[in-house]
Amino acid sequence: KDTDILAAFRVTPQPGVPPEEAGAAVAAESSTGTWTTVWTDGLTSLDRYKGRCYHIEPVAGEESQFIAYVAYPLDLFEEGSVTNMFTSIVGNVFGFKALRALRLEDLRIPPAYSKTFQGPPHGIQVERDKLNKYGRPL
Repeated sequence: KDTDILAAFRVTPQPGVPPEEAGAAVAAESSTGTWTTVWTDGLTSLDRYKGRCYHIEPVAGEESQFIAYVAYPLDLFEEGSVTNMFTSIVGNVFGFKALRALRLEDLRIPPAYSKTFQGPPHGIQVERDKLNKYGRPL
């Protein structure tokens, strides 16, 4: 959907782990997945919140690597919180044992989520003055 946050991960699974399984595991582990039983899981439908691996493609010239494209629904994240977004997407998944290596290659944030960020508390001009940076993005 055009409101999803889209992430592209370069994935190197452990030997014997198929790319589809590794991609699905990255999507689950970085959204609603857990290794333990949580009693609150029965209180809500996790389908609304879970990340979905929607495409996998091999990396040219790298036999054991591929790109896993994962879509995350906005309902998974707290509005206006970069910390919450990055902690959810990259916080725990990099230690996942089914993967030999994992790297976040790209992240697309939809305008609907970007608009929830209020910006610097004292305004952009104060930030530009502090950094002495004008006429370009910060």
